[in-house]
Amino acid sequence: MKIEHLISQIRKKKSFLCVGLDTDLDKIPKHLLKEEDPIFAFNKEIIDATHPYCVAYKPNIAFYEAYGLKGWRSLERTMEYLNTNHPELFTIADAKRGDIGNTSTRYAKAFFETLNFDSLTIAPYMGRDSVEPFLQFEDKHTILLALTSNKGAFDFQTKNVGAHELYKEVLTVSKTYKNSNRLMYVVGATKADYLKDVRNIIPDSFLLVPGVGAQGGSLEQVCQHGLNKDIGLLINSSRGILYASQGEDFAIMAQRQAKALQQHMEVELKRASLIA
Repeated sequence: MKIEHLISQIRKKKSFLCVGLDTDLDKIPKHLLKEEDPIFAFNKEIIDATHPYCVAYKPNIAFYEAYGLKGWRSLERTMEYLNTNHPELFTIADAKRGDIGNTSTRYAKAFFETLNFDSLTIAPYMGRDSVEPFLQFEDKHTILLALTSNKGAFDFQTKNVGAHELYKEVLTVSKTYKNSNRLMYVVGATKADYLKDVRNIIPDSFLLVPGVGAQGGSLEQVCQHGLNKDIGLLINSSRGILYASQGEDFAIMAQRQAKALQQHMEVELKRASLIA
């Protein structure tokens, strides 16, 4: 998907919400466990209920791989459903891959071609030759982990490397990669205080921002420091939407949560004079 299309959808829906499909059989409503494919049945109802209020979906691949071939088939069916019924929506494979040369190329083919995701999260630790193979795919996007929302981010990402922190080195060096215009970055909402520095280095890039809601991140603070002229943000919400209810009304409650977030985002976009 071209980035211009994503921006158009954000302005049309007045939303930059990404729904994380971290589907856990231990948490979905019990009545769905009777279905032939409970994971897909759950995902389908969540998508049907929330798509008017979001612009992206992000399956976390671990939640599918954990169930072996059945889980992988659930992921395939979810992607087939999204690409067939909602091709306007941006899709993110939250797989955190990254390896050298041909291995990265095979990872890219798996997610960009076989499953037809629009984007893929990548760990940058192995450097240029582990990232550039993903950037070869036209109209596909590589989302580098820059400054994550978890507590362990402080173990390495904010440590000084020479004159500045490691996450800044990731941002700065990655701009020199071939086809770096296809890069996006993960910056956690719990690190909103760092967003001003992030934007000084990558003012025009899209940021995927987890951590609003259950992890304590503030949407207002993220918007204050992270919005750019093209909006430039995708705010992910997973648990707060997926498991708003574990009863038979789960889809209705998920819809309410998604709508509430969309309305909040609309307020922030108007405050920043990015929509009328």
